Amino acid sequence: MKVDKSFNWNVANFGQLPAENMRIAVIGGTGGLGRALSHSLAKQGASVTVVGRTFRDQSLPGIRFVQGDLSLMSEAVRVVDELQVEQLDALVFTTGIFAASQRQETTEGLEEDMAVSYLSRLTILRLAAPRLGTERQSKAFKPRVFIMGYPGSGQTGTDLDDLNAERQYKSFAVHMNTVAGNEMLVVDAAKRYPHLSVFGLNPGLVKTNIRDNFLGKGSLKSKIAETLIGFFTPTAEQYAARISPLLLARALETHTGTLFNRKGQAIHPSAGLTPSHVSKFLKGSEALVARTGVQLPTETSTAA
Repeated sequence: MKVDKSFNWNVANFGQLPAENMRIAVIGGTGGLGRALSHSLAKQGASVTVVGRTFRDQSLPGIRFVQGDLSLMSEAVRVVDELQVEQLDALVFTTGIFAASQRQETTEGLEEDMAVSYLSRLTILRLAAPRLGTERQSKAFKPRVFIMGYPGSGQTGTDLDDLNAERQYKSFAVHMNTVAGNEMLVVDAAKRYPHLSVFGLNPGLVKTNIRDNFLGKGSLKSKIAETLIGFFTPTAEQYAARISPLLLARALETHTGTLFNRKGQAIHPSAGLTPSHVSKFLKGSEALVARTGVQLPTETSTAA
């Protein structure tokens, strides 16, 4: 990742939006980085809604729970309605897994990692974006969308005619498709939705449980890997403390489409994400979602 020095953000240089007036939804906020970020924002006074399978923060003030199995597109559709997106100031996508060593498929016929880590985000974003923040009391800034993944890492997606990995399955290649897809969501949405401010977040390696699906939950291999990662990287809580002020920075208003690394520095996008490539990848993604019976809005993107 190469730092983009044209936008040098830090807490000291730019004012903050008042957290106590913010309504924020964190998709995947019940575990890992999403949970840590939800805690950080709630402690600052924000009203946070978290989406996930299991809620463990009943005792924490400022956090509301919407249950959802985001391996299913039908659940993603329901979540949009339960979130009351019209009243949100920001929507943060953090949910994700790592592709398993052997291909796993959801009950809707989608490869599981693509479904959880990317297609559910695409579905929620497309359905929520036109309504996001339309009933907010204060409209001093545009509603914000943050998409967490590994943008700027050079991934552009492979075998665009087999995004569901039905002909050939390689776990790393499948996961890199989700990485590419999430960066393309930022590229596309920043142009598709001029009434929103859209950003990409790249936390780098952080000790979480995201690799359990690949290494085996609770396995010795998983424990060793996460321990080693923990020696050299920040904790989820440390990352959240550093990055949460960025989510509330006033300066973001005029920088839609910007990607940020774990330090909150702007980074350059991946080369190769041309308009035609992004358009082909997204059309293939829309077709996969359509297999589940969910039809996404298909208005022409200005990125196409």
